[in-house]
Amino acid sequence: MSYRSSGALVLAAAMVLAIGGARAADDAKYPNWKGQWDAINPRLGGQAIKFDPTKAWGPAQQAPLTPEYRKVHEDSMADQATGGLGNYPTARCLPSGMPRIMSLPIQEYVITPDATYILIGTEFRRIFTDGRDWPTDVEASYEGYSIGKWIDEDGDGRYDVLEVDTRGPFKGPRAYDATGLPLHFDNQSTFKERFHLDKNDPNLLHDEITVFDHALTRPWSADKTFRRNPNPRPHWIRTACTEGNNQILIGTENYFLSGDGMLMPAKKDQAPPDLRYFKPTRK
Repeated sequence: MSYRSSGALVLAAAMVLAIGGARAADDAKYPNWKGQWDAINPRLGGQAIKFDPTKAWGPAQQAPLTPEYRKVHEDSMADQATGGLGNYPTARCLPSGMPRIMSLPIQEYVITPDATYILIGTEFRRIFTDGRDWPTDVEASYEGYSIGKWIDEDGDGRYDVLEVDTRGPFKGPRAYDATGLPLHFDNQSTFKERFHLDKNDPNLLHDEITVFDHALTRPWSADKTFRRNPNPRPHWIRTACTEGNNQILIGTENYFLSGDGMLMPAKKDQAPPDLRYFKPTRK
């Protein structure tokens, strides 16, 4: 082997070591959020998935809704009482969207210098932390566009808090929970979040989230908490809502798919769908 090629190998090895060392030093700046995180959402009557985990779902959430959107919520629950879906698009397997996505269980956080990824079942969020400005051509989505900033609050050289600003335009409709607790149909919500580990328990993660939405009379805040699974090799959900879903939307009406694959009404005295494009059945 020539001296020149040997020197090149030494230089390459030194570069690899330098990059590896820099990466290790860079990793040391970030908090340890590794593992599987399960949302702490006690049922308290009704489903566990809700915006404020300390209160029961639906009206018990005491959302500061405007009179107009309080009526939307009441109409949603009235429709559900007769077999309809109300204002609950997630039942049709549409994405959860913000902020409901942050109430879902089984989450994973992947931290890189440029972005933090939150993997939640078959959905995910991407939070940019590379110092970018807000783009002017954001495509509408259910989870919104998120920009974050890492903060070292105690000055120990390691980041403690991730502050996140999430904006639209959003796709909709979106609801906080299965009762159809609504966000404004203009889909112009914004969200501010502070992610951090609990000071007394490093296996407890907080997402302090505040909603700014035109359906609210004031900003609405909640502290969502997640507990780290002690199993280093936990089970990860690999199913999607669309698997086995029996809700069928035709036009503006929701129908039900029976076990034998036949279309059924979802509500009493529900009219059948418009069959104008089908030829009449011959007797």
